[in-house]
Amino acid sequence: MRASEDNETTGDETPGDSGAGASILRQPRAVWAVAFAAVIAFMGIGLVDPILPAISAELDATPAQSMLLFTSYLFITGGMMFFTSFLSSRIGAKTTLLIGLVLIVAFAALAGFSGSVDQIIGFRAGWGLGNALFISTALSTIVGAASGGAEKAIILYEAALGVGIATGPLLGGLLGGISWRGPFFGTAVLMAIGFIAIIVLLPGGTSSNGASAEPIRLSATFRALARPGVAILGVSALLYNFGFFILLAYSPFPVEAAAAKLGMEDFGAMGLGYVFFGWGICVAITSVFGAPVLTKRIGRRRSLIVTLGALAVLLGVMSFLVESLVGIVVCIIIAGMLLGVLNTVFTESAMEVSDLPRPVASGTYSGVRFIGGAVAPIVAGAVSESISAGSPYLFGAGAVLLSVVVISLGWKALRRVDGHIDESPVDEAYALTGGDA
Repeated sequence: MRASEDNETTGDETPGDSGAGASILRQPRAVWAVAFAAVIAFMGIGLVDPILPAISAELDATPAQSMLLFTSYLFITGGMMFFTSFLSSRIGAKTTLLIGLVLIVAFAALAGFSGSVDQIIGFRAGWGLGNALFISTALSTIVGAASGGAEKAIILYEAALGVGIATGPLLGGLLGGISWRGPFFGTAVLMAIGFIAIIVLLPGGTSSNGASAEPIRLSATFRALARPGVAILGVSALLYNFGFFILLAYSPFPVEAAAAKLGMEDFGAMGLGYVFFGWGICVAITSVFGAPVLTKRIGRRRSLIVTLGALAVLLGVMSFLVESLVGIVVCIIIAGMLLGVLNTVFTESAMEVSDLPRPVASGTYSGVRFIGGAVAPIVAGAVSESISAGSPYLFGAGAVLLSVVVISLGWKALRRVDGHIDESPVDEAYALTGGDA
């Protein structure tokens, strides 16, 4: 009894302890180390948004070139998702986490030292590689090391995800107000702290660190695409993700232009940081709370169609409000609510549409969907320069409507996704990770 009390006091509980009465805050130090690093990793999603216009101005780059920071990051992140389950099942979770963190630290710092936008684009690709390795492994590590059962571990993980998504743009705005290099150096420092914490605090002998008893085949994620349900969801998510990153990567430019038109010359990185902080809060809230409510009421397939339809309408409206600061900011915030629901429901559906293991299903889905995100900034830059400032949003709306068509045509192949609406905590966490990472 005394030994148990001592463990509670020091935070050195046995990994995986399922004591129902344990406080969610009384976790082994290893869990807090991984959770801290996860917050920083999730910050990377929106960190560069507030500094895109500054990078464009400081490095004499066009908006189209600056938006390629998202393209290189997402292309490598998505491509690596096909291989992360194969790798981590062989070298172990801790080693995979540490490799990912080293890559993020190195490439974030190199991006900060860059002298041209082309160099930053290249270093963001390396950052994407590290992020894919870390994010794909962090969930299983926290579940394996936590005390109080998997459910409490998942709550901590979801909290880390929400804090990271919401605060990434705010941190980018704060540090970007000093210099566009600030967010890159800030990420490198914070991730270096996370690296040290995981080395010191994550035990080498825990089950979360060992290689899988049944290593996953290299071809597993590619063979998954042969399943009709997986393929249909992958294509529809690719189209949806195109609209998602039209909004995320392109919006900083019309927002800053609308602010300048009103004489708000000091709007800058901090103003953009506040806008996308609000966006991130909405994404986090509806990912965790909104999606389960909607799917229990009308099912996953109908939730996807209804929410995708609403997003397409919103993007269409944004194309006409591109010169209104209030109008476009309000639309960005509302879009965050829709995107949070879609991220979670899409990935829940990807895991339910087949009997594939969760890591394989999530990796396959994420790898395909990020192709849409990687292409979106290229298209947004080209059409905004050649057609009009509002045209990228129309292209995004069109892609989202095509996603509705794909789901409607594949309705029967997706009927399995409505079979298990009441998710276990671990399933919900995989959905959040696959949707937002």
